[in-house]
Amino acid sequence: MGFWDTKRVTVTGGKGFLGSYILEKLEKRGCKYIFVANLPEYNLTRLQDINRMYQEQKPDIVIHLAAVVGGIGANRENPGKFFYENAIMGIQLLHEGYLNKIEKFVALGTVCAYPKFTSVPFKEEDLWDGYPEETNAPYGLAKKMMLVQSQAYREQYGFNSIFLLPVNLYGPRDNFDQNSSHVIPALMKKCVDSIEQGKNEIVVWGTGKPSREFIYAKDAAEGILLATEKYNKSEPVNIGSGFEITIKDLVNLIVKLTGFRGDVVWNTSKPDGQPRRMLDTSKAEREFGFKSKIDFDEGLRKTIDYYKSRRGETTTAV
Repeated sequence: MGFWDTKRVTVTGGKGFLGSYILEKLEKRGCKYIFVANLPEYNLTRLQDINRMYQEQKPDIVIHLAAVVGGIGANRENPGKFFYENAIMGIQLLHEGYLNKIEKFVALGTVCAYPKFTSVPFKEEDLWDGYPEETNAPYGLAKKMMLVQSQAYREQYGFNSIFLLPVNLYGPRDNFDQNSSHVIPALMKKCVDSIEQGKNEIVVWGTGKPSREFIYAKDAAEGILLATEKYNKSEPVNIGSGFEITIKDLVNLIVKLTGFRGDVVWNTSKPDGQPRRMLDTSKAEREFGFKSKIDFDEGLRKTIDYYKSRRGETTTAV
């Protein structure tokens, strides 16, 4: 109670998917001074824009959500862009936060930072036990550098920065752009659009064998804010739902929930990505009392309903 009353909070990427839920929850918590750092007002790959943001917004807390993201296809097409822009944003934002003597920096990493072959469920201490899956390694490693920086700045300067590792998000307001969307919105779009257009098949990348874990974006936002309020340690913390589903089972579930009655064609010439993903989420529950709440089927239904109501629109990835 009262944690947010006088805090000035900057949310980078606050106009994006996850950011919209963070802003809503900050308002409900009574935060009176909420600021957003987004394109085009602030290009966070440019140091002068970052300095201007700190001067104008004068935050006590920065929650860094902004990222250049996408699915396997986007990662394969833009490895240099995804590495540079994510790395430079994180490095400069955190460093300038330290120079501006802010109270706390909350850095959002990614499950893509984990090694390609990691024992399931992924534990935070396994983070350095190998190289990430190749198709998204540049993105995952760029984000992972914030953990190194965060720990180094705490050790040398006493700077309060934390690092959170969320799994793939889904939910209403997700990015349904066919060129950059992740697996759940991409599948929903294919199914719903095919029904509308009278098509009798959809094409899905890979073999369907890999597994993934997903968390409803509203749940993830709650976990991030609980960590902001209660967690002040160097070690990374997973933010997830603690379950996994194979891509094949996910496709069958979305086909069922959307009512698509055509065939599913698997394009096995396309990459599967990481073989398995599921996080050990016990640390988040132990350290700051976070546990996801939304049932997966319910979350998928809400997301499908959202897409049907907003067909033709796309959301920004940053």
